[in-house]
Amino acid sequence: MVALSGAHTIGQAACTNFRSRVYGETNINAAYAASLQGNCPQSGGDGNLTPLEVSTPNALNNAYYGNLVSQRGLLHSDQQLLNGGSTDALVRTYASSAAQFSADFSSAMVNMGNIGVLTGAQGQVRLNCAKVN
Repeated sequence: MVALSGAHTIGQAACTNFRSRVYGETNINAAYAASLQGNCPQSGGDGNLTPLEVSTPNALNNAYYGNLVSQRGLLHSDQQLLNGGSTDALVRTYASSAAQFSADFSSAMVNMGNIGVLTGAQGQVRLNCAKVN
């Protein structure tokens, strides 16, 4: 899961998904939080977008993990990967080794692709990912 989270090096998040982190959490770099507040006010601007990883937002690489080490994870769930828990060592490894991240990410994607998908009457395309239709 730590390797797959590296996909957050590409893409954007809406203000509504990181506002509470920017204004209410302490494990965020203060200068980074201040820079995000310019595009994500305390109220309004819910749809304003910010890159998940600002230094190379269009490249799949290990920069995401370096940001976590610097407390610059945009989403709460991202920064939890480096917050005094069992995943800290792996985050630090990926931050320092692009090759290790690339190898583990590739393997994790193949494993995820091999998960059996329910189809037809056995499966369901959810209209809202958070709940069963």
